[in-house]
Amino acid sequence: MLEDLDKAQNESIVILHSCAHNPTGQDPTMDQWKQILEVCKRKNHLAAFDSAYQGFASGSLEKDAASIRLFADHTDRIVLFQSFAKNFGLYGERTGNLNIVCADENEAKIVNSRLKAVARPMYSNPPIHGARIVDIVLGDKDLTASWHADLITMSSRMTLMRAGLVKAVKDAGSTLDWGHCTDQIGMFAYTGLSTEQVMQLRAEDGIYMTADGRISIAGLNTNNLDYIGKAFHRVTKDKGLS
Repeated sequence: MLEDLDKAQNESIVILHSCAHNPTGQDPTMDQWKQILEVCKRKNHLAAFDSAYQGFASGSLEKDAASIRLFADHTDRIVLFQSFAKNFGLYGERTGNLNIVCADENEAKIVNSRLKAVARPMYSNPPIHGARIVDIVLGDKDLTASWHADLITMSSRMTLMRAGLVKAVKDAGSTLDWGHCTDQIGMFAYTGLSTEQVMQLRAEDGIYMTADGRISIAGLNTNNLDYIGKAFHRVTKDKGLS
């Protein structure tokens, strides 16, 4: 990744997931983020952060925003696209915000005028219902505290489901290394299943995931873990993982 960023044309736009990378579930460490920052500054890249899972990944809003704040402390070439679909449960409302860090007030005025020129012919006025819900929650300290607790509950549940999936596969008899499923973070996991194995699960067990073996961790629950674990073991015991 660092090599690709270094070889990219100067002043490229680099899209980065701030946390819970989708689809891999593999996040850089803070030391690695510092290396990414160094390359972006040296090449004068514009870092565009996609933040769809803040607080929903680790349960901590601070931890999940650490990469963005690192960049904000050292460069003004940052754009942040933030969605509230997952962490507020506002699917279908298209609720979020756009933040652009500018060098000074004059640049901010220029950027603001350009954004208005883009937004006006595109949608004129965006949907407001979801935004009002977010505004109400964040404007009330008790509701905000309740939301923070919910983030911990949901992120903890996904962590438990990851561990539960690995346990279920091993309990079914698998001797393969499934540690990659628990090493990842967020709503999705690359299982290592091949397209052939995915299609076999779909046809024989009614278990659906993308053809590259990515599973939705949020779709797991205590009632289907054993069933899925046995099915995973059956399709992998002779052919292994890709």
